[in-house]
Amino acid sequence: MDSQTSQSSQASPSPHSFQVDLRGLVDLLSHHLYSSPKVYLRELLQNAVDAVTARRAEEPDAPARVRLFAADGGLRVEDSGVGLTEADVHDLLATIGRSSKRAEGLQAVRSDFLGQFGIGLLACFVVAERIRVVSRSARTPDAPPVEWTARDDGSYTVRTLPHEERPEPGTTVHLVARAGAGEWLAEPRVLALARDFGSLLPYDVRVGDEAVTDLPAPWDRAYASPADRRVALARHCHELFGFTPLDAIGLDVPLAGIRGVAYVLPSAVSPVQRAGHRVHLKGMLLTERGEQLLPDWAFFVRCVLDTDSLRPTASRESLYEDETLAAVREALGERVRSWLTGLAAGDPERLSAFLAVHHLGVKALARHDTDMLRTMLPWLPFETTDGRLSLEEFAQRHPVVHFTRTVEEYRQVAPIASAQGVGVINGGYTYDSELVEALPSVRPGTVVAELDADTVTAHLDTVAPADELALSGFLAAARAKLDPLGCDVVLRSFHPLSVPALHLDDRAARHEQARADAEEQADDLWAGILGSLRGSAPRARLVLNHLNPLIRRISSLRDPELIGTATESLYGQALLMAQRPLRPADSALLNRSFIGLLEWATHRDAAHGQSSDRQGATDE
Repeated sequence: MDSQTSQSSQASPSPHSFQVDLRGLVDLLSHHLYSSPKVYLRELLQNAVDAVTARRAEEPDAPARVRLFAADGGLRVEDSGVGLTEADVHDLLATIGRSSKRAEGLQAVRSDFLGQFGIGLLACFVVAERIRVVSRSARTPDAPPVEWTARDDGSYTVRTLPHEERPEPGTTVHLVARAGAGEWLAEPRVLALARDFGSLLPYDVRVGDEAVTDLPAPWDRAYASPADRRVALARHCHELFGFTPLDAIGLDVPLAGIRGVAYVLPSAVSPVQRAGHRVHLKGMLLTERGEQLLPDWAFFVRCVLDTDSLRPTASRESLYEDETLAAVREALGERVRSWLTGLAAGDPERLSAFLAVHHLGVKALARHDTDMLRTMLPWLPFETTDGRLSLEEFAQRHPVVHFTRTVEEYRQVAPIASAQGVGVINGGYTYDSELVEALPSVRPGTVVAELDADTVTAHLDTVAPADELALSGFLAAARAKLDPLGCDVVLRSFHPLSVPALHLDDRAARHEQARADAEEQADDLWAGILGSLRGSAPRARLVLNHLNPLIRRISSLRDPELIGTATESLYGQALLMAQRPLRPADSALLNRSFIGLLEWATHRDAAHGQSSDRQGATDE
C-alpha cells in the first residue's frame, strides 16, 4: 500500500505556481516591450474607455466620461465605466496576464475593446511607485466600493469601502510618481499625451477642464467646398507631420473598417526609406510608425487613419502581420492607385506637379501593374537623346526605341547617336529599363532594342577603302599601342565633327576586361581558373572620327612613338568623355601620354629656338 502510494506520488507530483518578480517584470516592460514611458497614459485611457464600453454594452444610456487630474506629483483618472467588485479585483488586477475582456459576459463584445492582453495596468509602474484603484461595480449595484493598492515591489492590499466613498459606478485610478518620473505626471505633459493618444476617442475625455477629443476627425468633417477641405487637411497634415502636402487622398475602406487620409509628400524621398504612418485603433493612437500599412511602392505618402479591424501586438505599438493586414494593405494601395488614375484623367496639372517630385514611386508601381503603365505612359518622364520625354512621345518619334541599361553606356553613345538620328533612352536609372522593355505590352507594334557598341558602330559611316588603306600604317601603330589594354581601333566618319574619338564597349566586353585584369593579378592557381573562363566577347573599341581635323593631322604623323603617345591621349580623352571609371592602367596611361606630349612639345620648341639662334648668328 505504501509502495503504491509512493509510486502514485512520484507519478503525479503536485503543481507549483510561478513566482513573479514584479520589479523585474516592470523593467522588462519599460526597456523591451514599450518604446517610451509615455505609453502609461495610453494604457490608463484604454482601460477607462474599455470600462465605459463594457457598461454601455449593457446600459446604452449610461454616462460616458473620462476625467484626468494631475496635481502634487500624482495623477487621478476617473471613468464612468462598468467598475469592479471585490471578486473582480482579486481575479483581474492581481493576476498578471489576465484581461478583463476575457471575463464572463464580455466575450461576445470583446471586439469593441482596445486592450486584450491583461498587462496594461502594469505599464503604470514604469512611472509610478504606487497605484491605487477605487472601483464600484455597475453590474452589482449593492456591492460596496473596493480599493486595491499596489506597490512596485509586488505587494498589494484589497479592502472594501463605505458606499459614500464612491456613490456612483465607475473606477478611479491614483498614481504616485516614482523617483525621477514626476515630469510624466505633470499636467502639461499629461494633456499633451492625452490629446496625442486620444483625440479620436468616441467619449468625452478631459484633462481638468481641457477637452482631449476632437471629433469628428478632419477627414470626416463637412466642408463648404473641395478647396476648403484641401486647406483644412493641409493644416492637419502640417500639425501632425510637419509638412504641407501636395495633395490628400481619402482612405475610406468600409469593409476593412478604415477611415483616414494619405498625405502626399512635397519632396522626394528614397524608395528604401520606411514610411511612418499614424494608426488609431478604435480611436486610440496605436503607433506613429506603422510601416506595414501600405505597399512598398507607396513610399511617397504618409497616412493617418482609424481602424477597428487590425490586430495590435502585445505592446500595442505596432500591427500584427496577418491576412487582415495584408488585405488592408492591398485595399489602401488600390486607393492610392485610383487617385493617380483620377489625376491622369481629370487633372493633368496636378499630376505633372506630383510626377516632378515622385515619378520614381509611380514607376515602381507601373513596372508591376500593366494598367498603371498604360495610364501613366503619356506622363512618366525619361531621359532621352531628344530631351526629357514620356515613352509615348518618344515612341511616336522613333520607329525603334533604343535604350541602354546603364548611365555610363548612355553617356558614351548619346551625343553620337543623336547626331546620327538614332533615338536612345537612358535606362540606367531605377526601373527605367524594365519599363522600356514592358512598352510593347501596352503599345502593340512598338519595337524595343537594347543599344550596344555594335549597333552604334553600324550607324556610323565607313571610310572609303582607299582612304583607310592609305592610313594602314597609322592604324597598325595605334592598334599595337592599345592592344595590351584590350581595346581595338576602328576608323569611321561621324558627326559631330568636334568629337575626335569615341570609346565604345558593352557589358560583355567589360566583363571580359575585368576577368583579364583579375587573371593578370592572380597567382598561378587562380590565373589558370580565370584563364579557363576566357570568353569570346567583343573587345572595347576606340572609334576614330575621320572627319575630325585633329585625327587627320595625327594620322599624317610618321613617328611611331609620337603616334603611340597621341593614340593613348585620344583613348584617355574618350574614357573621360564617357565618364567611365578609370582603372589603374588607364590612369597610368593618361599620365604617361600627357607627360609625353609635353616633352614632345617642349623639345620641338627648344629645337626651333636653337635653329633660330643659329640663323640669327649666320645673318650677323
